[in-house]
Amino acid sequence: MKLTTVTMVTVDGVLQGLGGPEENRRGGFERGGWQAAAWDEQAGTALRHIYQRADAFLFGRWTYELFAGYWGRTADPANPIAAALNGTPKYVASTTLTDPTWADTTVLGGDLAAAVAELKARPGGEVQVHGSGVLVRWLLSQRLVDEITLFVAPVVLGQGARLFPEDGEDFALDLVSSRTTPQGVTIQVYRPGGRPVYGRADARP
Repeated sequence: MKLTTVTMVTVDGVLQGLGGPEENRRGGFERGGWQAAAWDEQAGTALRHIYQRADAFLFGRWTYELFAGYWGRTADPANPIAAALNGTPKYVASTTLTDPTWADTTVLGGDLAAAVAELKARPGGEVQVHGSGVLVRWLLSQRLVDEITLFVAPVVLGQGARLFPEDGEDFALDLVSSRTTPQGVTIQVYRPGGRPVYGRADARP
């Protein structure tokens, strides 16, 4: 399976608290709920199609508990996101979670890199990582990500946890596809392309 990440971010890269003002106030964050104004039917349709491609899901601990508390209690087979999440194997990277209550969940502790590599080696289409910013950054640093999808909302927050920190790994990206929805959400799909090439801008012919 290829490992794909799916992240909703602002133009300045914030992924914290998209779902509502009270979703995630860690670090004194006060600007939650930024997704609502920009989200439209085309963005929703694209996201639903992504979920329906998944053969497995991989989460960080915090995102797993957030999803379990909402989607784990949404037993609606007509909802494609609920159906995908509740009917597909789920894996959570955690050294502290011991008794997950969401059905079909496996905790990956110990050597996480080896566990993820083994998961990717299984037959199937995609193991998807939604949200889980800390986990996504770690997976990228380990060169375990095959594809990155960003839903970028047309808003700048100026505060909040960012997907890519100011001091972190550098890597080039190959653009696979890009589209814009009527409300201005850009859906960008990339493949990691190794280290960036650095040079002088005036050296080009």
